[in-house]
Formats: sequence, structure tokens, C-alpha cells
Amino acid sequence: MAINNNAPIYLQIADALMDDILAGRYRADSRMPSVREQAANCQVNANTVLRAFEQLERNGIIYNKRGLGYFVSSEAPAIIKEQRRRDFYSGELNYFFGRLKQLEVSLESLADEYRNYLSSPK
Repeated sequence: MAINNNAPIYLQIADALMDDILAGRYRADSRMPSVREQAANCQVNANTVLRAFEQLERNGIIYNKRGLGYFVSSEAPAIIKEQRRRDFYSGELNYFFGRLKQLEVSLESLADEYRNYLSSPK
């Protein structure tokens, strides 16, 4: 995991785990790596990973079975998508709209570009 200096490490770990859940690496009710395993994978202190897990648990993305570890909640993908949608609307989209206005991009040309983007092979 590449560390970004602009955000706390525990939030970056939580974000990477959410990416893994959305990508299907961890499915509903499957066990997450232990705190120690994840700390070794990320080369960080176990307390940092514990903070990430606690954050995910507070948001309903994972849950703890005492003595067994953390597991992915069945609602995790929907929760993650909704959270990211809210973040996108409140942050990136406002910036994007500001740039469109500044550059005088019409709604029609934007719609054309978006349709081209959706139809192009990835």
C-alpha cells in the first residue's frame, strides 16, 4: 500500500479495505485479515490497523465476532457506495461543476463527452 501524506494512515487503510470489498476480494460474512496480518501487510503498527477496523465497524462495513475476528457485513458494498457517493457530491462534483462553469462547457457537450466515455472500451 502506498502511503499518501495528505490523509491519516488509518483512513488510508480503511479506504483500501473498502476498495477490496467493492472489488470482491472480501465478500459478505467472510473473515477479514486479522489486525496483526493487516499490520504486517501494510507495514504499520497494529494499533493503526485497529483504528481502521474500528472506523469500518462504526460505519457498519465490518463487524467483530469476539474471539474470531472481523467479518464483512452483508450491507458493506451498499454502505461504501453510498458513503463514496456523498463524498463525491460534496467534494469532487462541486469542483468539477466550478470548472465547467469557468470553461463555459455546455450541458450538451458534457453529455456527449460522457456518452463517448461510457461507450469506449476500457
